[in-house]
Amino acid sequence: MNLNNKKDVVFVILAGFFITNAIVSELIGGKLVMFFGTFTQSIGIVLWPVVFILTDIVNEYYGQSGVKKLSYITLFLIAFTFLYLFICMQIPAVSFSPVTDENFKKVFGQSMYIILGSMCAFIVSQLVDSGIFWMLRQRTGKKMIWLRSTGSTVVSQLVDTFIVQFIAFVIPGWWTMKEFLHNASYGYAFKLLVAISVIPMIYLVHYLIDRYLGDEISHDMIKHTAEVNLHHKIEE
Repeated sequence: MNLNNKKDVVFVILAGFFITNAIVSELIGGKLVMFFGTFTQSIGIVLWPVVFILTDIVNEYYGQSGVKKLSYITLFLIAFTFLYLFICMQIPAVSFSPVTDENFKKVFGQSMYIILGSMCAFIVSQLVDSGIFWMLRQRTGKKMIWLRSTGSTVVSQLVDTFIVQFIAFVIPGWWTMKEFLHNASYGYAFKLLVAISVIPMIYLVHYLIDRYLGDEISHDMIKHTAEVNLHHKIEE
């Protein structure tokens, strides 16, 4: 990777935000909050729509191969976070530690269930998101960015929400099945609301990338990813 190459710089920046959002949402995921006085969710739900938006941006400029590479790297780093937290919980705190073993395990122990659920849901939903994105991309061409971005998110967030919340909250006994169905359904609706509300942000990011790369390079990248994806489809 050459950081003097603008295409590589853009990928590094997108990857940085992507991975940071994913890991931070895992670490804060143990905190449950009430939204609109109606349903309970992990506070991490606020960050996951950003991850899926970034997936669509990477899809547009770097294709499915770029999304897969970034997804596998992120999955590895989430697994590393899971392992490191587990090791840290086995090491006893000193008596004068401001954070006791009990407090540490209470916060990050629950986060580990979030992480485990997310690892399962993440890779599945990412591949679903990428597949739906390119199915819509083939039908819309360069137009209607909002449709392929939102459309792919609608399906992938459904998969992600129900898998991660079942593993994170039902398996450890925090929620009953009834609570799970209620909260997951509202959580999915909330994610869709966020996805729709950030459509202007998607266009803004596209604009900034195009300005930075230049119209010619930007056009060539998008055209190339579309041709590569079509070629793979024909081979299949």
